Amino acid sequence: MPSYLTTASNYPGGFNNVTIRGMPVTQAHPGQVYWVSNATTSVLPGQIGGSDGNPGTFNAPFSTIEFAVSRCIAERGDIIFVKPGHAETIADATTLILDVAGVAIIGLGVGSARPTLTFTTTATANIPVTAANVSVKNILFKANVAAVASVFTATSTNTPTDFTVDSCEFRDGSSILNFVSIVTGNATANSLDGLSFTNNVISSLGTTAATTSIKPASATNRMTICDNIGVYAVLNDTAAMLATGSSNVTNFEFCRNNITRPNTSTTSGLAISTSGTAWTGQCTDNRIFGLNNTAQIWINTGTKLGFNQNFCPITGAADKSGLINPAAV
Repeated sequence: MPSYLTTASNYPGGFNNVTIRGMPVTQAHPGQVYWVSNATTSVLPGQIGGSDGNPGTFNAPFSTIEFAVSRCIAERGDIIFVKPGHAETIADATTLILDVAGVAIIGLGVGSARPTLTFTTTATANIPVTAANVSVKNILFKANVAAVASVFTATSTNTPTDFTVDSCEFRDGSSILNFVSIVTGNATANSLDGLSFTNNVISSLGTTAATTSIKPASATNRMTICDNIGVYAVLNDTAAMLATGSSNVTNFEFCRNNITRPNTSTTSGLAISTSGTAWTGQCTDNRIFGLNNTAQIWINTGTKLGFNQNFCPITGAADKSGLINPAAV
């Protein structure tokens, strides 16, 4: 039997100074390497189509991400590469579960050729994240059902700390086929510590529910939300990026985000809403646009955060440039 059908790719010495389509593969991932693809157009001579009966090599990939995750071992530094053109349907809360610690799922390809996960059937369809140190990169997520509650969910009392979502896109199908949230935590304190949400694009068209991208639901430490682009539909009194209720976020970094949501209300933070008053960290170099009728509130006052060079309009007028907000003193 050909060797590609009997062995999985294994690099015991790890990777160093290697990039694939701009994605660095570093020595931090020294474990097993698995490949996933169910695309039929990318099968080359010497390769076979994806199947969960395959060994998960480049030439004989698995057909589902869930099966690849099940082959990983916690904290070994395993990587799952998902080939361009791969597509899966997330129809419930069991299709894909990120339950092995330390696994990196990296999509290859650009634009619509990126691996695509489409949410269908029910608003409760989601991807539970139950293990720590999991990362997801360069995947396109599409909503094809109304008011999907959350893409990723820290279910029950699980504590999936240091969860990373990087260079992904979250795309609503229409104003009624939409994601309500992208990352949702639970009531267990610090369950989302170390959350990193960076370089993502949020194309939010939904008007069927109050959409907010990240909802920790409890106190959180070491959260980073940076370099994201988010364009949201009009929904008053709803924070676009982050809502924490009365919980505080410590060691917080919120930098270089571009957020557009033409809210016309001033009763809640346009980008971040909270009633917590013991936050620590900084908000720096963000660009936020809304249409509040009076002085715009993009984050509630009293958080005790530091602010530097954040620009936002201070009136409800359209076609106007933002000013430093909160105002420099």
